[in-house]
Amino acid sequence: MTPDSIAAMAGALRAGDRRALARAITLVESARADHRAQALALLDALGRDRQALRLGLSGTPGVGKSSFIEAMGLRLTGRGLRVAVLAVDPSSARSGGSILGDKTRMEQLSRDPNAFIRPSPSQAQMGGVARRTREAVALCEAAGFDVVLIETVGVGQSETMVAEMADLFVLLMAPAGGDELQGVKRGIMEMADLILVNKADGELLHTATRTQADYAGALRLLRRRLQDPDGFPKALTVSAATGAGLDAAWAEIEALAKWRRESGHWDKTRAAQAAHWFTQEVRQGLLAVLDRDPARSAMAALAADVAQGSRSPEAAAAEMLARLTKG
Repeated sequence: MTPDSIAAMAGALRAGDRRALARAITLVESARADHRAQALALLDALGRDRQALRLGLSGTPGVGKSSFIEAMGLRLTGRGLRVAVLAVDPSSARSGGSILGDKTRMEQLSRDPNAFIRPSPSQAQMGGVARRTREAVALCEAAGFDVVLIETVGVGQSETMVAEMADLFVLLMAPAGGDELQGVKRGIMEMADLILVNKADGELLHTATRTQADYAGALRLLRRRLQDPDGFPKALTVSAATGAGLDAAWAEIEALAKWRRESGHWDKTRAAQAAHWFTQEVRQGLLAVLDRDPARSAMAALAADVAQGSRSPEAAAAEMLARLTKG
């Protein structure tokens, strides 16, 4: 791409062109060196003057994340808001492929002119999000979307990375199935601003209400965070099928976002997140150096020594690090 074509893409994207947004996300997700340079030029051309509400969403498999996003997204577009959904699907460790079926699971929302849905493969990236998800969020903000929903691959110990790119983090849970409360990692509960117990309808309504009370009790045992007003974090019940509780959940999200803006925590958090992603990018760049020659050859030789038992893993790693720092 030439500088003129990058400028043209930036202009189309800021005008809200959905095709330009899709092409831009494809560009930032590319691993090619020339595409990476073009992506950085595009991001610089767009600037950072637009902000959306970044809402991170995670949950246990089968909890109904896609159903919840579609139900909530349709409510928001019905209010005149523009909603972007960045859904991260797990990549196969064997083939590297991903199903990327989120658009088929959000059939109604995908047809809404005020909504944009983009599934992306995780590509073995830890943390429940793809490596370039944060840049995709910035592109959606530049395109004028009011709300950006970031759906992670699923709940787990490492799913907290989405909290480093979101303004609010929502944890979606299903009505308890025995020891589910103990099965949720403490780290992700400490990151959550809201815990929403989904499927609170029909025969599961009573169970969901009891589960919500259990989570509310667990949240009260956690240390209060400085960026939270009284009453947060909190647990609520919702139903993506019937819509029950969705308006109340959104009201809580808006109230918390407003409080953080007015108290100054919003800007402080975004500044800290930017610093975090700077260090992450440096670390990823250093790891990429190991995949290039001559580092790759040195790594292979030292790995062979370790496998044969002639060197310990620690000694070989120290030698490799010494070679890199000398270079």
